[in-house]
Amino acid sequence: MAIRNTIRVTKTDSTFEREKLIRPIGFKGGYLTELWQTVSRLQSETGHHTVGLATQSVLYGDADLFAAYSEAGGNALMYALVERTLQLVRQTPFETPVQLLDAILPEVIREGIRITGKPDLNPNFIYNALISVDNAAWLLYAAENGLTQFDDLIPEPYRPALSHRNNKVAIMYQVPYGMPVEELRQAVRQGYFVMKIKTGYPGSQEEMVQKDMERLTEIHRAIGDAPTDQTASGKIVYTLDANARYERKETLLRYLDHAKSIGALDQIILIEEPLREENDEEVSDIGIPVAGDESVHDEASARRRLDQGYGALVLKGIAKTLSLSLKVAKLAHERGVPCLCADLTVNPILIDWHKNLAARLAPFPGIGMGLLETNGDMNYLHWNTLKGYHPVAGAPWTTAKNGVFELDNDFYHRSGGILTPSNHYESLFTYAC
Repeated sequence: MAIRNTIRVTKTDSTFEREKLIRPIGFKGGYLTELWQTVSRLQSETGHHTVGLATQSVLYGDADLFAAYSEAGGNALMYALVERTLQLVRQTPFETPVQLLDAILPEVIREGIRITGKPDLNPNFIYNALISVDNAAWLLYAAENGLTQFDDLIPEPYRPALSHRNNKVAIMYQVPYGMPVEELRQAVRQGYFVMKIKTGYPGSQEEMVQKDMERLTEIHRAIGDAPTDQTASGKIVYTLDANARYERKETLLRYLDHAKSIGALDQIILIEEPLREENDEEVSDIGIPVAGDESVHDEASARRRLDQGYGALVLKGIAKTLSLSLKVAKLAHERGVPCLCADLTVNPILIDWHKNLAARLAPFPGIGMGLLETNGDMNYLHWNTLKGYHPVAGAPWTTAKNGVFELDNDFYHRSGGILTPSNHYESLFTYAC
């Protein structure tokens, strides 16, 4: 067994940058206009310091809280929880980031409820607030133990689940409510072949499903027959993401019946989190794999979804922490269930954190490679500037080609650049170390 150093954090700091979006992003019945990039700094008693990143998404974290506050107000509440979490980290020695998360999580939950005044605060809000801290903790863990590659970071119990080396990762191209059809056609011309369609339109359940069906018809008419050489069928494929907006399976089946009537059903390979978290209906009879996403907060909730017939689990290392994602990936591996990685419209550096996960998962069924959603390039107003903050900006594996990221030995050797400090984010802390 490897001997790990006990890490004691003595100094912390944080800041954030507000990044505007090209157009409002719609999901969960709401719309985002900006995303805060939160940056946390940890310094240990040995003098090592690291800077961790997060993209805050209050709408993803807790849609009810998002609706109850201004957009900036909701972000301010999450940032306040980041600050409180950093105080807890200074009080909590740890050997691994997984151990740190387990130790502080109960108090972070209590603090989240206190700060927001929301007794039923969604756990995803908590995890989103933990991202930059967890990110910095993994980097500090690497520095304290002399680890220089992502593979070395993964504690032994989680390595079998992340033992693959895909040479390609397919990109799930996000299709939000209001995206013009011509942009979809352009994406297909650029080689994208996995289209992630946002469902769950705002409104009542009846209004929602009607609009969802109309939108699928519009999309399928525009690109359904487009050819691709990346799938066995020669056709592009769809995944659906309702962000738990459907209250009952019956309503989802209406949508799928419509998909069949327009000839789109055979191209749907996955449905992400269609039903509300409290819904306990069996889904193995739907005929299309259903993936647990928002409702997966820990190993117990992941097991619950698998027991209900869910056929895949979504990893969100950039929304629910890498530490939790390792636990979920381990469980999925033990149950023989595939995983994919879904986005939170994160910045380019966090994409490569997530890409390191997707690269090492077993190839997704029907795709034959890793599966990763990334949509920052289509949503951030200053995306090219953000790309410039990446420590290895311009590396071939940071750029999409024909709908995939092509991963070579250099990607694996350099761990996608994530263990190399970013000059921009380091410069946000200008005091002497």
